[in-house]
Amino acid sequence: MSTFTKLVYHIVFSTKYRKPLIRDTFCRRLYEYIGGIIRGQNGFLIEVGGVEDHVHLLASLSPVKSVSDSIREIKANASKWSNELSDVTSRFEWQKGYGAFTVSYSQIESVRHYIQNQHEHHQTRTFEDEYIAFLKLHNIAFDRQYLFETEHYG
Repeated sequence: MSTFTKLVYHIVFSTKYRKPLIRDTFCRRLYEYIGGIIRGQNGFLIEVGGVEDHVHLLASLSPVKSVSDSIREIKANASKWSNELSDVTSRFEWQKGYGAFTVSYSQIESVRHYIQNQHEHHQTRTFEDEYIAFLKLHNIAFDRQYLFETEHYG
């Protein structure tokens, strides 16, 4: 008997300290690069979007690699690539952690539409509020004090 899978995830992660580093001129190239990483993992990027401080990926990931390994590789390679670009003026880093939520095949178009409309969503809602809403929607317990990294001075 053969094995078949269709593992689709809505993945969300932010820039370190939620700094607005993903500018319009840079995001297209970043998104294309992330798509290449996922293809290199034998996955498929269905949709990508976000705003200056975070990204949303709708992706079919390979069952051969764990979700955490796939996302770690995406984040590490994308930040390394970003920091090697000549026009990047400040260090690009992702925040630790991520959200990954399974998506039913029947909901792919709905999630895709949500990702495509990130600029509209974030006119009235912060990333932090959006992320907490996802955790609550998926009934994931969390302690807010450990949810987001904050920058320390001094």
